[in-house]
Amino acid sequence: MNGLVTFLAGVLALSAITSTARDAVPAQSVIVVVGAPGMPEYLEQFAQWSDLWKTACSEGGGRFHCIGLNGSDDVSDRMRLRELLAAESQGDGPLWLVLIGHGTYDGRTARFNLRGPDLTTDDLVEWLAPIQRPVALINTASASAPFLTALSAPGRVIVTATKSGFEQNYTRFGQYLAEAMAEPAADLDKDGQVSLLEAFLTASHRTQAFYQGQGWLATEHALLDDDGDGLGTPADWFRGIRPVRQATGRANHDSPLLDGYRAHQLHLIRSDIEAAMPPDLRAERDRLELEVMKLRDTKGDLPEAQYYTELETLLRQIARIYERLDRQ
Repeated sequence: MNGLVTFLAGVLALSAITSTARDAVPAQSVIVVVGAPGMPEYLEQFAQWSDLWKTACSEGGGRFHCIGLNGSDDVSDRMRLRELLAAESQGDGPLWLVLIGHGTYDGRTARFNLRGPDLTTDDLVEWLAPIQRPVALINTASASAPFLTALSAPGRVIVTATKSGFEQNYTRFGQYLAEAMAEPAADLDKDGQVSLLEAFLTASHRTQAFYQGQGWLATEHALLDDDGDGLGTPADWFRGIRPVRQATGRANHDSPLLDGYRAHQLHLIRSDIEAAMPPDLRAERDRLELEVMKLRDTKGDLPEAQYYTELETLLRQIARIYERLDRQ
C-alpha cells in the first residue's frame, strides 16, 4: 500500500504541468438553437443564455453557431439546423448541440418548438446518425426527457431539463447550466476546468434551490445520460462528482459504467494541461480513466491484491502519458 500511495503522489505531481499550447486542442463546435420564444420576455432571456454559451465557446477556442435569433425567412430554422449538422459532421473534437426554448409532448412525439416547423426526436435520430465525432446534446426545454430516451447512444452525452415529457412548464435549468459552463465555482473537483458533469450538477442544485426558495413544487428535474442506456441519472444520485446509484433495469445493459464519467471528460473551456494534450494522448488518457472508474466500481467483487495490482497498472499507463506531454 505504501508504494501505491507514493505512486499516486507522483501522478498528482505530474498533473501540475502547465502549458498554453492551445493549438493542440481539436476544434470543438457549439450549435445553439434558440426556439420560438412565445413571449418577448422569453426571447430576451433565451438570447442572454445563448450569449453565455457564445462567450464560453470563444474562451475555449471553439466554433460557435446560433440558429433562431436572426436569419431570413427563406430557410426555416429546422432546415438550417439540418444543414449545419451535416456541415459539422466531421471532426475530432466534440460537437455540442444546445436547445434553448420550449418543448411539447403529446404522449407519442416530443417536439422542440422552433420558428416555423418544429424539431422532433425523429429528426435528430436521423440527422445525428452519420456523425462520428463525440456529441453532447443538451435540451434545456420543457418536455425534453423523451429526447434522452430517443437519442441515447454510445459516444453521446445527453442532458435534459426534465425527467418526463409531461413536465411541460417553463424551465430555468438552461440559465443555470449556461452560467455554470464558464464559472469557477462550478469546478467541483478543483482541476482548473468545468466539465459538463460539473455544470450539470451545479445547475441542477441551483434549480432545486430556486424552487425551494420560492416555496414552489419543482416542475423540472434534469437528467444526464452518457452510458447509452437511455435511462438517465438525476443530480441527487451523485456524491460529489461520483455516481452512487443506477437506474432500475440497468443491470441488463451492456455498458459497465454508470452515468457521469464520460460527461466529466467533456470541457468546453479546457485547462492549460488539457489544452496542451494532443488528441491521441487525450483519447488514450480518457480511455484509461474510464477503465479506472470501471475497476473502482467493481472493487467489492475483486480480491484486494488483484484490485490494487490492476489499479497500479492503469495508473502507471496514465502517468506515462503525462510524462510524454512533459517532454514535448
